[in-house]
Amino acid sequence: MITGFNPTDMYAADHIRRVLKTFPGVFVGIGEFSIHKEFVSSKIAGGPASLIDPALSRLLDFAGDVGLVAILHNDIVMPFTKDAKVRPYFDQLKGLLGQHPKTTIIWAHVGLGRIVQPVKSQAAYLEEILSDPTMSNVYFDLSWDEVAKYVVSSDQASTLTANLINRYPDRFLFGSDVVAPRSPEAYFAVYEMYKPLWAKLTPEAREKVLKGNYERLFDAARVKVRAWEKANVR
Repeated sequence: MITGFNPTDMYAADHIRRVLKTFPGVFVGIGEFSIHKEFVSSKIAGGPASLIDPALSRLLDFAGDVGLVAILHNDIVMPFTKDAKVRPYFDQLKGLLGQHPKTTIIWAHVGLGRIVQPVKSQAAYLEEILSDPTMSNVYFDLSWDEVAKYVVSSDQASTLTANLINRYPDRFLFGSDVVAPRSPEAYFAVYEMYKPLWAKLTPEAREKVLKGNYERLFDAARVKVRAWEKANVR
């Protein structure tokens, strides 16, 4: 994955193009990069990013043309705000996603974080995207122990999550992800945390979330990106 860039820098797409041409045969995606993400956004060089910045739209257009998978961070709601204020962030994100139907986009951590907790009717918000055929290119990442703690916080929470995944088993991907891990066991522990969820998924959905969807998306991206490189790298 190509990372370490400001997604709303006007030269972001040019930077990605340059990296692909310099290191052909290496990359299949970009990210993870942050737009509105808890304490991270204020630390981005050049100032906080914006979902309506033309540079971000240009970057996602380029990713779609090349076949790169784009993994983005964006909180579903502003930190320390109430559910009533969820729509501004979500509507902007949904608008952005809808503008790039050719780009494979993964929304990291389903919009949650250390202090950004699930909003009321979180599953309903996600289903607005999942049920929209014009956004079938959008996927959801379940990585991070901070996300797992919300999903398994109660039987009701894990059941609601499982029901959503079982309805849309092709759209979710598992990942480990922990902050400052001190051993490999910290990564393995994320899988263990999710056991209440795995138990509620159908065997088909569980296999897709754990392995199948990743293989499908990134294998397809690899073919497309290598073809672009063949046509553009001299």
